[in-house]
Amino acid sequence: MRPPGQPDSSSVPTASEDLPVGSPDARSDWEERIGRRGADVAGRAVHLAAPEGLRIVPGRGQVTLHWDPVPGAAGYLVYRADQMEGPFLPLDHGGGDVLAIPAGPYCDPVADSDPARYYTVAAVVGPSAAGPQSKPATAGLTAQAADGTPAVTVTVGPGRPRVLPRPWEPMIGSEHLSHLLARERTGGRVIGTELREALRVAHDELGVRAVRAHGILCDELGVYRETGGAPRYDFSRVDQVYDQLLELGLRPVVELSFMPADLARDPGKTVFTYGAIISPPRDWDRWGELVSRLVEHLAGRYGMSELRENWAFEVWNEPNLEVFWSGTTEEYFRLYDISAAAIREVDPGLRVGGPASAAAEWVDELLGHVAASGAPLDFVATHVYGNAPLDLRPVLARHGHDAPLWWTEWGPTPTHFNPVGDTVFAAAFLLRGMRSALGRIGALSHWVASDHFEELGPPPALFHGGFGLLSVGNLRKPRFWALALLARLGTQELAIDIEGDGAWSMVEALAASDTGGRIGILVWNAPLDQHHTGGNPRLDRDIRLRIKADGPGYTVTHHRIDAGHSNVVARWERMRGTAGWPDDAQWQALADANVLEELAPAARLTPAGGEVTLDFALPMPAVSYLELVPDVSLGPA
Repeated sequence: MRPPGQPDSSSVPTASEDLPVGSPDARSDWEERIGRRGADVAGRAVHLAAPEGLRIVPGRGQVTLHWDPVPGAAGYLVYRADQMEGPFLPLDHGGGDVLAIPAGPYCDPVADSDPARYYTVAAVVGPSAAGPQSKPATAGLTAQAADGTPAVTVTVGPGRPRVLPRPWEPMIGSEHLSHLLARERTGGRVIGTELREALRVAHDELGVRAVRAHGILCDELGVYRETGGAPRYDFSRVDQVYDQLLELGLRPVVELSFMPADLARDPGKTVFTYGAIISPPRDWDRWGELVSRLVEHLAGRYGMSELRENWAFEVWNEPNLEVFWSGTTEEYFRLYDISAAAIREVDPGLRVGGPASAAAEWVDELLGHVAASGAPLDFVATHVYGNAPLDLRPVLARHGHDAPLWWTEWGPTPTHFNPVGDTVFAAAFLLRGMRSALGRIGALSHWVASDHFEELGPPPALFHGGFGLLSVGNLRKPRFWALALLARLGTQELAIDIEGDGAWSMVEALAASDTGGRIGILVWNAPLDQHHTGGNPRLDRDIRLRIKADGPGYTVTHHRIDAGHSNVVARWERMRGTAGWPDDAQWQALADANVLEELAPAARLTPAGGEVTLDFALPMPAVSYLELVPDVSLGPA
């Protein structure tokens, strides 16, 4: 609840102007520096065996690679060559980040005109430290699959002995939360009001419990000033931000960033259009004091038991990238130790973690560092884009650590203004990543909730390749619907078997039931390779869905995300002409069309031999959600 006298900063102003489109200087600076890594530090040397059992299963428009898992591997790099002798180069699936995948099988799309391809696979201990490659294997292309669309059979069986994990619920990203206080407009929409609504939607419709965001210590919130050489603290605007989160039922993951100007060793080192300072502190003791004062203030305002149970503190953001940390690796470790000590001095039950690194780097190194320094590490945080997260459990096990793994940023691309984020392909990608995370990752935090986002300037147009699940105007993109359908699944996971052309490498599925007998089944079709985001008819598949089910009958509904269903982006493309932003009538038309659509009317089905069977076409890319409700819950037919 808002404390007495606290103004409602979400109110709509009576007049304001659109923000200007972002600074080209900030964008060029970002693009120049984003790829630069900080200096490497020595991690633990680990030697992995070459994978065995590599086999290639050819299909229409693709080949699927299978191999035997390697103990201790965090993932695998897939290599390809045009001849047996090589050279073998890692396959680049276009995700723009880590190339290694957490596990097989792997789908490589091919064309009929392509020559035979040769493959090897190597296990990795981290994002790029690969072991020896497997023996090469090859596959020619399959002319026999050219006629007709291949069939894939998805069989849904009885429950598995676990509750369905929900790794999307712990947190979602929101860039910097001072945007909640913004009264300016983008596309004619009030920024703070719409961001608040987007976070409400994430909580109410997706089940999200917390928000992770940058810049709580930036000068725009005014937390730290020095007057006459003495520190002055003011957390009133932080309160305004966090009060709004709690009103929505959300909690923050407090990312301790970026550096206040008066505390920065080099205040001229910045990133983003809003000038976030990436410098280490010029006075390390004062940094520690700032952290402890912030935590003490939050505990006094919200209660220590609330912070212990529902909040967490993450030290900095992607310090392994030069664009986010101008200090050395050792200085980041020092920042971590001082921050963790300051937090724990306030209360030993508070949670702190890191390294919040890009591309899954520095995890092994931070684990080694805290083992020597004695600093607490309550969760391991890192990021990846354009791929399913690596399996870092073996890395933690080598250090004798059992901290939860939190991927505090994740999504289809790390690249600003990349069209993939607005596509149906991204919806299937989201489901692929979440399924991969089940049971092994504590949190997989989508970056971000809303396209109200200004790292490189405000959005230049409605669907501009923004990171948000929701657009400016809070229109639900295809990948929002994918996550909403995932959230709609019941609590008891059901067993699934998939057979056919592209099974588990391209066509995947997830199913669950609830206590009332309702069965929800998600089936999606897309490879990892982003060179096919616009679709590929050769990768379309016909699905036969077999559900092991008893009872007198079911009412079946079939919702679809594809080029023509649940796709407001395509609707805007058809209506917009040359406009960057909708007019009033277009906003209304888009809002009316922004619904989760059914592929066909609801049908009544009766099991035969303890099984319900449904057949449907599944383009690439597309997502289908089928829900079976027992007739007994609805009354007689």
